[in-house]
Amino acid sequence: MKKLFLAAVMFLAASTAIHAQLLKIGVKAGVNFASQPGDATLNGVAFDKDGITSFHAGLVAEVKLLEKFAIQPELLYSTQGATYKFADAQQDFKNELAYLSIPVMAKIYMTKSLSLEVGPQASFLLSQKNDVRFDDANTFDFALNAGLGLKITESIFVQGRYSLGLTDASPHADIRNSVVQLSAGFMF
Repeated sequence: MKKLFLAAVMFLAASTAIHAQLLKIGVKAGVNFASQPGDATLNGVAFDKDGITSFHAGLVAEVKLLEKFAIQPELLYSTQGATYKFADAQQDFKNELAYLSIPVMAKIYMTKSLSLEVGPQASFLLSQKNDVRFDDANTFDFALNAGLGLKITESIFVQGRYSLGLTDASPHADIRNSVVQLSAGFMF
């Protein structure tokens, strides 16, 4: 009986150690440099667009599948949008969209600490703040992401990523979200 108990304890300890190496959970936050490239008019009036600086924050997990390959799902609150400049107006108008974003990144480790990250992202619109009344934004946004990650220590990391929107941000305009993200995070 003691041998069976000892074997069970050893198995549990080994599986816990393996599990700890295979799955890490953490948090991350950072800055978004967002824009909405494309052609859009409002009531027949053309306008110029500039990007906005906003933020993202949320949870991140890393599931190590091979020595040099992992999957990194994330759950982020992310704000995106643009500033609109009408030719005859004296002021700019900001359109800010808040999303619940779910990127799923494939991480290919090029070195022990540097990784190439690519993958899809599904985003769901949570809120929309407009300085001027635009038609409602689409409630779903799909994007492709690519970037680099760097582990500074086993727990601290930084990332740079580009997110290219593939769906229109509004049903009434040919504009898509485009975001450059710089992040820092901590794995537990």
